[in-house]
Amino acid sequence: MYKVQTLNNISAAGLERLPQDSYEVAAEIKQPDAILLRSYNMHNMELPETVRAIGRAGAGVNNIPVDKMSALGIPVFNAPGANANAVKELVVAGMLLAARNICQSWDFSRTLEGSDEEIHKQVEAGKKNFGGFELPGRTLGVIGLGAIGILVANVALKLGMKVVGYDPDITVQSAWKLSAEVQKASSVDDLLSRVDFVTFHVPLVDATRNMINAERLKIMKDNVTILNFARNGIVDDEAVSAAIKAGKVNAYICDFPSNLLKQHERVITLPHLGASTKEAEDNCAIMVAEQVKDYLENGNIHNSVNFPEVLMPRDAGYRLAVVNSNVPNMLGQISTALADAGLNIIDMLNKSRGDLAYTLVDVESEIPETTIAVISAIEGVLAVRAM
Repeated sequence: MYKVQTLNNISAAGLERLPQDSYEVAAEIKQPDAILLRSYNMHNMELPETVRAIGRAGAGVNNIPVDKMSALGIPVFNAPGANANAVKELVVAGMLLAARNICQSWDFSRTLEGSDEEIHKQVEAGKKNFGGFELPGRTLGVIGLGAIGILVANVALKLGMKVVGYDPDITVQSAWKLSAEVQKASSVDDLLSRVDFVTFHVPLVDATRNMINAERLKIMKDNVTILNFARNGIVDDEAVSAAIKAGKVNAYICDFPSNLLKQHERVITLPHLGASTKEAEDNCAIMVAEQVKDYLENGNIHNSVNFPEVLMPRDAGYRLAVVNSNVPNMLGQISTALADAGLNIIDMLNKSRGDLAYTLVDVESEIPETTIAVISAIEGVLAVRAM
């Protein structure tokens, strides 16, 4: 029986992928084999020694001490793309809110007083203050062309916009999904100098922190609209606030309220709604539950942020999974330990990612605890499991 601890409410659609006859799932479980979470901050959490996998029902993993997990030989799984449509729709909504001054005009309408005839007169007199513009012909810059960025770029083209994209690490798989009409920027600065709207779909790391700042605002077009539904900290809020007051920036739409922004003129802040749809929550939970299940039962790794992708069919035999430092002669030592135990190898797959390496081995006979202990004692081995 596998034990799975939940640190947040996880969609039932995902938990249903963990059969009750072989999985015990609850928030109060002691000594869990795996942990599932959404936004819970694990950085100060005391981790049980039994944990073998972490599953984040979402894309970002800033709330998880990934380096610590790597050092312990624990893969961290996430659900890239599962919430992509939800965020895409919110970005489009954000562009429309800014272009048509919808929030400002709604606030105006809600404060009208008097008879219906008097209100109608106030409407006719006041509507000139909320005139907007249309999206076709405008240029959208998309920084980060992963699952979300691609959907945003492609739908903007369908709305009649021009699109410029930038992502130095775009994958071949992502490139196939991106419309050929999307123009390629040579750098962030190149993109920012060409666009009327810019939206970010990147993680918060040192390279992306304050990506929009006072210096970069100078090279951007007048009346640009900035959208941030990625991570707080990618945009320097104080710099954008000053640029709005100076008439440089048309609007700032983001998912991260603060005292500076919450009642700021021409800023619309939403309460982190990017992935807050039932469909997105279900999709994220299903994806991460299936990944954690496959890892616990078969050792396979798919969509891990710190481990290599390792998928090996399992037709027969007994399986061993070894996590180790990516150093020479580890495979030789593992193979020798198996040979010394008289275990014949049926299949083997080894891959590395940075400082970590991961090996799956299928053997004909059951793997003794003494052999697992021998492999665990090899210098550089971080974790060993038999399945």
